[in-house]
Amino acid sequence: MSSAALPPLADVLATARVVSLPLAAQFRGIRVREAVVFEGPEGWTEFSPFVEYADAEASTWLAGALDYGWSPSPAPVRDAVGVNATMPAVPASEVPRILARYDGCRTVKVKVAEAGQPLADDVARVRAVREAVGAEGRVRIDANAAWNVDEAERAVHALAEFDLEYVEQPCAEVDELAQLRERISYLDIPVAADESVRKAADPLRVARAGAADLLVIKAQPLGGVHAAREIVALAGLPAVVSSALDTSIGLSMGVALAAALPELEYDCGLGTASLFTADVVASPLRARDGLLRVERPRPTAAELDRVAADDERTTWWLDRLRRCHALLELTPR
Repeated sequence: MSSAALPPLADVLATARVVSLPLAAQFRGIRVREAVVFEGPEGWTEFSPFVEYADAEASTWLAGALDYGWSPSPAPVRDAVGVNATMPAVPASEVPRILARYDGCRTVKVKVAEAGQPLADDVARVRAVREAVGAEGRVRIDANAAWNVDEAERAVHALAEFDLEYVEQPCAEVDELAQLRERISYLDIPVAADESVRKAADPLRVARAGAADLLVIKAQPLGGVHAAREIVALAGLPAVVSSALDTSIGLSMGVALAAALPELEYDCGLGTASLFTADVVASPLRARDGLLRVERPRPTAAELDRVAADDERTTWWLDRLRRCHALLELTPR
């Protein structure tokens, strides 16, 4: 988080609510997304590392949440941000139903390399998306680091006919990304890095290694809006600001980051509220004509009650928050 002092745990817990949001389609193997939301002096914020993440990694997400709740966001240079639709690894026949949830989005990020699915499923899904958006639409794919270099090269060749905007995190390791980037250079399909930034001890390594053409940046996992903005500045590469399947509160954190970047060449992955069937506010942060306005949702108690997690999950999340806060207390500032 920024240089502001770490807020006391009691201040965080005073307004903390654990929420559980159902999804319209399975995403990352889950059908319900859980998060903790709480209010700081700057407004509502969100702590939502995925449940499988260890406390050391999750504590960086908490730093990001505290940064957004307790530190003023950078001044925006735009009042709206273009966003993409996100297509889970659904059968091709489901593509129209999912796209109908997004208003005016002409860019679609398609999840590929889902465990247990063959490449033919990816080809069918991407083909269905390309047919739906037409020649003028933009189609990008995200493998979430699931392929080795040979698998990635084969997949990119199979999908190249659909005029890919870029391929996101095709392989796990930085040297693998560099190898793939060289192998497919003649196809003129850029390589984007996501996990190689947000899950790396050194988020700038991928840029220094020349292993990516652009970076996918998520505010909360990188320690907050201010830390993420600094990474973009130091990397010197184009950035796509994305979400981690956040509630509308978490999405507003990403919008604050995207709105403050000096340059924003690509539509951002901040339209994922459209994947939920319920949210923390009655008017979720969903794209209108492909855009998200810069705004900060303020949930009411009744709205939070409607999506409240059960007692067992609430206890689990608040215990996790306490452990992560204790780790941040041990971190030099």
